[in-house]
Amino acid sequence: MPDFHEEEALGKAYDARLMRRLIKYAAPYWRLLLVCVVLLFVITGTDLVQPYLTKIAIDDHINALDAPMLAFTPGREPVPGVAVRGMVFVREKWLPRGFQRETREGAPMPARPARIERVDGRYFLVMRDVGTGTVSRQELAPEEVRRFRERDAASVLKLALILLGVMALGFVLNYIQVYILQYTGQKIIFNMRVEIFRHLQGLSLSFFDRNPVGRLVTRVTNDTDALNEMYTAVLVNLFKDLFLLVGIVIVMLRMNFELALVSLATLPVILAVTVVFRVQAREAYRLVRTRLARINATLAENISGMRIIQIFGREKKKFEEFDAINRDYLAANMRELRVYAIFRPAMDLISSLALALLIWYGGGRVLAGKLEFGVLYAFISYIQQFFRPINDLTEKYNIMQSAMAASERIFMLLDTNAREPDPVRPVSLGRPRGEIEFQNVWFAYNGEDWVLKDVSFKVGPGETCAFVGATGAGKTSIISLIGRMYEISRGRILIDGVDIRHIPRHELRRHIGVVQQDVFLFTGDIESNIRLNSSEIAEEDVQEAARYVNADTFIRRLPGGYRAEVKERGVTLSAGQRQLLAFARALAFDPAILVLDEATANIDTETEALIQDALAKLVRGRTTLIVAHRLSTIQNADKIIVIHKGRVREVGTHQELLAKRGIYYQLYLLQYKEQFGRGAARESRERQSG
Repeated sequence: MPDFHEEEALGKAYDARLMRRLIKYAAPYWRLLLVCVVLLFVITGTDLVQPYLTKIAIDDHINALDAPMLAFTPGREPVPGVAVRGMVFVREKWLPRGFQRETREGAPMPARPARIERVDGRYFLVMRDVGTGTVSRQELAPEEVRRFRERDAASVLKLALILLGVMALGFVLNYIQVYILQYTGQKIIFNMRVEIFRHLQGLSLSFFDRNPVGRLVTRVTNDTDALNEMYTAVLVNLFKDLFLLVGIVIVMLRMNFELALVSLATLPVILAVTVVFRVQAREAYRLVRTRLARINATLAENISGMRIIQIFGREKKKFEEFDAINRDYLAANMRELRVYAIFRPAMDLISSLALALLIWYGGGRVLAGKLEFGVLYAFISYIQQFFRPINDLTEKYNIMQSAMAASERIFMLLDTNAREPDPVRPVSLGRPRGEIEFQNVWFAYNGEDWVLKDVSFKVGPGETCAFVGATGAGKTSIISLIGRMYEISRGRILIDGVDIRHIPRHELRRHIGVVQQDVFLFTGDIESNIRLNSSEIAEEDVQEAARYVNADTFIRRLPGGYRAEVKERGVTLSAGQRQLLAFARALAFDPAILVLDEATANIDTETEALIQDALAKLVRGRTTLIVAHRLSTIQNADKIIVIHKGRVREVGTHQELLAKRGIYYQLYLLQYKEQFGRGAARESRERQSG
């Protein structure tokens, strides 16, 4: 059974096996994810069309006053044009593709080539007679220039409105896509958290003995959040990056093949830098994750044990330990930052290099009149868009590494087979009579480090049986085995003659009520802590159970009574009050077998009197097992079993065991040495040394 260590599952940048498992969680939402991909495709189109529309506005309208034109006789123009000085002028770009400038030989010439020149702020109309080659040059009045500009102004306004509409459409689609994607990601992570928590609930206690709580909490919170980023920021948005890169390349190649090659000349450098970054980033990331795991484990342990730290004045020592671990984490983060601090500026430098090449080559072509300025402007915009997803690679790579590491840890947990198997052919117990029998039971938490050795005893229905012995003798282990919190190594445990391994675990535990020394109370109120939110226990049953164990009196004194707030672990209640609530909780579930594990160890004298009064009611009609150090609480037990070093040494009633003058007698003398005086205590020490 694997344990989780801080260096565990650091993972690869990409693991196809893990990705396949992650995809299975997204499979139920494939329609929503497909909608997101389609929306991203359209959104990418809106991103790509913006520079192209700007290019049209610049080349076809803003800088188009000096574009080549044809001057037609009115009525002969194939498309509408600008009427000036008895002619209709049509730009060559406005003409249909099949239009022929020259007619067949002998026919009158339908149009004359023309253009507008600007000299020192003055505009001249230049026309050439095709037949004679004569060129005429006439200055245009401001009103005539305005007429030539009217159509361009209207077209620029139209293009601006189209651009605004495209951007608005992109905004709306992007909002819808982000909402759907985030919703889908949250649903996937919700299902994953449910699965992890359900799996944790089914694991045996031995698993939790070996794995820190803080580390397991990290699986359900931090690691699932890392996967959420992967589903939302990488898995689907990767399509947008792909669409954008491919779209930009296609548009640039179609717009100007030669200029596109110049613009993409830096691609080999980008690939080389990316490969180097990938190797360095992975090593830095692994180191950060290792140090982070140590920080989390240290914080969880120190916060949980803060009471002990402050009682023994170890704040300075623990701070020094944490400071050392924190400094290691800082150093690891700085190493990672250095890697990213080099990569991002390096990509910016390459982007600037590509832009410089584009301006140098494209600018020269514009100055030579071989390239339109709008095309150069569009290329500059596309190059900037091209490097945007590449620059985002650092973030996506980090998210992907985090997701791979998190998924490996999560799947290691989900694959942990720490569940004790339920019987293949379960036996329904019904409500047991309460007969308990141990037959040659051996048990060890680790290997063959035996805690219980060949333990055999029998408790009749309705009997009260107490277990006593020194700390570590195995008393609590016996109690844990009855509820199958752990599985025995050898032998059998029978309830009403049925091996408990043949009884479904949930059915077995439903009939066993446990009150422990360290009472755990959940955040909520008094009533919810007694009934544990069970719908089968009515409010009247809760109050009746509280009255039985004498807890009702103090509960009603609390603000709100049974609705009084209970904070984490019940810190606002005294130890005695928490124990009384634990008794009420056990009684409310009406168990056939009642287990009291050191249940009165932390009780003051006044509260103990209340408990003793309630015990007589609690044990009535139930088999009761008591683990106690305070022998005063078990003197009326039907049977007392003395456990010593994992073996049953003595069995009998209180008086019978005192008469034997054995181990129980020694424990009795040690506990009441003040009552019996120094002589009895000395006799006890002599017997122990013998």
